[in-house]
Amino acid sequence: MLEELSIRNYALIDSVTLSFRPGFNVLSGETGAGKSIIVGSLSFLMGGKAELDVIRTGCDEASVSAVVSIKKNNNDVVDWLKTRDIECDEDTIIVRRNIKTTGRGSIYIQNIPVTRQDLTEFMALLFDLHGQHNHESLLKKENHRRYLDRFAGIEDEVKVFSKTFIDLTDKRKTLEASLKSDKEREERLDVLNYAIDEIAKANIHAGEMRELENEAQKLSDFEKLAGFIQTAAESIIDGEQSILSLSRRAKNALDSALGVDSSLGEINRRFENLYYEAEDVAGEFRSYKESLSFDPKRLEEVNERLALLQKLKKKYAKDAQTLGGNEEEAILAWKIQAEAEIEALSSAEENKGKLKDQISTLEKEIVAKAQGLRQKRSAAASKLSQLITGILKHLGMPNACFKTNIITKEQDGKPSFGPYGAEDVEFQISANTGEPLKDLARIASGGELSRVMLSIKTALLSEYDQAKEVSQGVETLVFDEIDTGIGGEIALKVGEYLAKIGKILQIFCVTHLASIAVRADNHFKVEKKTEGGRTYTGIGPLSAEGRRKEIARMLAGDAGDAALAHADELMKKYGK
Repeated sequence: MLEELSIRNYALIDSVTLSFRPGFNVLSGETGAGKSIIVGSLSFLMGGKAELDVIRTGCDEASVSAVVSIKKNNNDVVDWLKTRDIECDEDTIIVRRNIKTTGRGSIYIQNIPVTRQDLTEFMALLFDLHGQHNHESLLKKENHRRYLDRFAGIEDEVKVFSKTFIDLTDKRKTLEASLKSDKEREERLDVLNYAIDEIAKANIHAGEMRELENEAQKLSDFEKLAGFIQTAAESIIDGEQSILSLSRRAKNALDSALGVDSSLGEINRRFENLYYEAEDVAGEFRSYKESLSFDPKRLEEVNERLALLQKLKKKYAKDAQTLGGNEEEAILAWKIQAEAEIEALSSAEENKGKLKDQISTLEKEIVAKAQGLRQKRSAAASKLSQLITGILKHLGMPNACFKTNIITKEQDGKPSFGPYGAEDVEFQISANTGEPLKDLARIASGGELSRVMLSIKTALLSEYDQAKEVSQGVETLVFDEIDTGIGGEIALKVGEYLAKIGKILQIFCVTHLASIAVRADNHFKVEKKTEGGRTYTGIGPLSAEGRRKEIARMLAGDAGDAALAHADELMKKYGK
């Protein structure tokens, strides 16, 4: 609901801030006073095209802002805001838009910059502006199905159908991809089985490559190694000047010296440890020297094994770095993953069978649900057409005929299904006797189109308990030109219908007719004034007496006694 509207430097408006209440709000004023400017500013705030000539002469920019209350159960609006991380402040939203003389402009919802497309999309969830063709949701055929479904009370059923349809579509795509990839699956299985067999035959163990690389280096440099060992042997175990021979003589001498001087005991003990350690090292070194031999066959085996492991590493250990550089573990990890993939691919045929069964079940479910929706839509379409035609006759279109067409979807001569059922819905109208039914967009008169929209809204609301809030759809309707070409009893009927809708939705109506204005819950007057050599358009709420005089002016062009008496009579009979 629109709670507050602020307009700055827009056309003839200098600065205006208005507070609005629920119900039926009327805007009136003399011809040329600027009522269209108010509607234009609302259109601008709803995402309409911004023209530079709307900027007040002498100003750098024009701006329009609004405080809009949001119903918590208006799911479309709540979801739209959530997807864009925009939060309500105590269930209210501030929307601002401006345009500068440079042609640049800015748009904000809750101080968050948005695009014009975002603004149009958001405001369309809250407002309907009728009277200018480019702003009417009624003209969009995709909305006709939604109107009918709401009238039929099947919106929840349609949501369930849509979920089922999406589920069926996804499963069909999965099955199609599965059928197309059977050849690729078999080829992939061959590759995986070969690789697993190759890795298994290699019988790899962790750390093996490093061990083999060390052994290969040892065998390749055997001559150098043998020379180093021979030099070491001469110093450690061979000859009278070896470490072992010299330490043995030193130990014997110290043992004898200890018999003469007992203070050598600690030195003797420590040297004795050195001697035994030297003897132990010499023993191990002697064994190593005796085992040392060159085996060219073993070198060939090691090199072949290393070549095999390097090949496997290149093929299967691309992620070795993620395993700390352990190539063997990376190869074995790849084998485990490949085995898991084989299991998944091998069960694909079984899964495909289950998928086909699920698709068959969903197809039967879709057909049954679509038939149910069609029956309810057909019944509701007939009822809605009669109801709207009847309302139009009361609203000054006595020869109008409204029809809700149910159009079956077909493909190759067979019924087809979409996300909302097996049919499209289209509203058509014949405004005069003898004229064929035609699209609503071809209605030439803005007043006629506004009355059609009023009829549809009235018909929809007739299906709801008047005390119950509407949870879906727009919350504010703006009617311009609705009184074009009508008067007398018809105008009273239009006012009656507007007041009826105003019990549930917030209504704004620009009118010249007292018989419509008299039904208003809130009445605003638009006036043009000249001060300091400049012209201004102002607007404000009317007091009880001010409203009495305005009704009189609308009746007779002035507020004379006769006009006032007539105004009092109308207000007593129809007013609030």
